[in-house]
Amino acid sequence: MYRGPTLFWGLVTLLLVASLCFGIGAEHQRLQTQAKEATLATGDLVQLIQAVDGDTLLVKLDGDQTVTVRLLGVKAFPTIPDKDPVSPFGKAAMAELERILRDRPIRVMLHATPKDRHGRFLAELYVDDQNVSLNLIRQGLALVYSAFPFASMSLYLRDQELARSERKGLWAVPEVAQRADLLIRQWSKEKQ
Repeated sequence: MYRGPTLFWGLVTLLLVASLCFGIGAEHQRLQTQAKEATLATGDLVQLIQAVDGDTLLVKLDGDQTVTVRLLGVKAFPTIPDKDPVSPFGKAAMAELERILRDRPIRVMLHATPKDRHGRFLAELYVDDQNVSLNLIRQGLALVYSAFPFASMSLYLRDQELARSERKGLWAVPEVAQRADLLIRQWSKEKQ
């Protein structure tokens, strides 16, 4: 007696049941992960764990949950490679974040779009009513990231022009200032 069709349909049934079990298990795991995911809201107080770079931070919420925050409207230069003339400014921005935020309560003001495409929270951060991003811009340690408009952009741009005219930070080094200008033009084209 030929058992080909019986074996075939038995195998198809087994595969369907296995797929269903796998799908249910994956959905269960997704829901558990989602329930554990930390949430951040405007007005929350957080503590610095680490400056990841000159514009991204790892912070701790009450309850020891951690989240990644990307400073809204700011772009710092990368910290590596060391031979790149812009890297000292990326390192300086990172060191400044560590200096002004370490062991201090940080107030969060989320952007209207609370997360970027990488899952980082987009926010302005304040310490003692001081805008952390504006501090970086005023010192010439970061640029205004103008590709995506935000409420405080005109204030940020004004302070960036002031830092440029006073030749602070990156604006004091012609080669670095030239790269900054190229980035600013590129971001300007992106938002059009």
